[in-house]
Amino acid sequence: MIKAGIIGSTGYAGAELTRILLGHKNVEIKWLSSKSYTGQAYASVYQNMFELIDEKCVDDNMEDLAKQADVIFTATPQGYLASILKEEILSQVKIIDLSADYRIKDVSIYEKWYQIPHKSPQFIKEAVYGLCEINREQISQARLVANPGCYTTCSILTAYPLVKEGLIDADSLIIDAKSGASGAGRGAKVSNLFCEVNENIKAYGVAAHRHTPEIEEQLGYAAGKEIKVNFTPHLVPMNRGILVTEYAHLTKKVSYEEVKAVYDSYYAAEKFIRVLEKDVFPETKWVEGSNFVDINFKIDERTGRIILVGALDNLVKGAAGQAAQNMNLMFGEPEAEGLLFAPAFP
Repeated sequence: MIKAGIIGSTGYAGAELTRILLGHKNVEIKWLSSKSYTGQAYASVYQNMFELIDEKCVDDNMEDLAKQADVIFTATPQGYLASILKEEILSQVKIIDLSADYRIKDVSIYEKWYQIPHKSPQFIKEAVYGLCEINREQISQARLVANPGCYTTCSILTAYPLVKEGLIDADSLIIDAKSGASGAGRGAKVSNLFCEVNENIKAYGVAAHRHTPEIEEQLGYAAGKEIKVNFTPHLVPMNRGILVTEYAHLTKKVSYEEVKAVYDSYYAAEKFIRVLEKDVFPETKWVEGSNFVDINFKIDERTGRIILVGALDNLVKGAAGQAAQNMNLMFGEPEAEGLLFAPAFP
């Protein structure tokens, strides 16, 4: 059995991870940590866990907690793990970090976009970017995985095959992304109140969202050069889901069949990526509560551009499900173990 612990277990991503790990046949949840609810029964914070989890939340002393687990998930704000991570901890336990602390390889870019100093840059080079479908082999050998976020996972996977094959001009890529309110976390904020979100849609972080350099870095690896993209996120009045619509110039004239063959060459064998049938476009409701990513495309012959559409559940494939998928790879488990649940509808 894999002994797992979760720091930040009472946030939305941490709670989703708890739910997923409960259904994993080879995982034992050793402890659930929450700084805000230390000493309080976990099921009193999330009543859906009544009679499923009896434990109380513990504090976040990672040095002590590392001695009790094989893997620690940190579902915490930016800067938390970087401020406490030491070689002594990493020598005892594997870590999957759901924050951005180790996603970006250039520490100066991280500090610029996140506006905080990085306190353990010595671990950045070692950390593996945990996008399973692209970095599977490196993840399986890692002791520190930087779990990608929801916007980035959807944006990267939707465009990756075409960028890698040079079918689109990566510098022309425009990403219009929309997220449900849970993507902002569980903290109380005026902008996330029901009356602020309901019957409303808004763009935010325009030309300044901190996921932009992460998308550019990862797609830049695929392109074999540094790239710049336009990324604009929007908040929509739903609980879960990410939908991205991406636009790019084609580098040559191609047919539907040629583009479909490229996607199939990358994703046909991937359990959690579904390239949809022609002219069927992803919707958030068809991936809700699941670890699936739905993708499709449309060639616009009139403009010489291609339109790409992707959808995922921001709390599952965009956070907790991907973290569990990474854990499976790191411990030699079947990659889909504990994750083969169908999307919930309605």
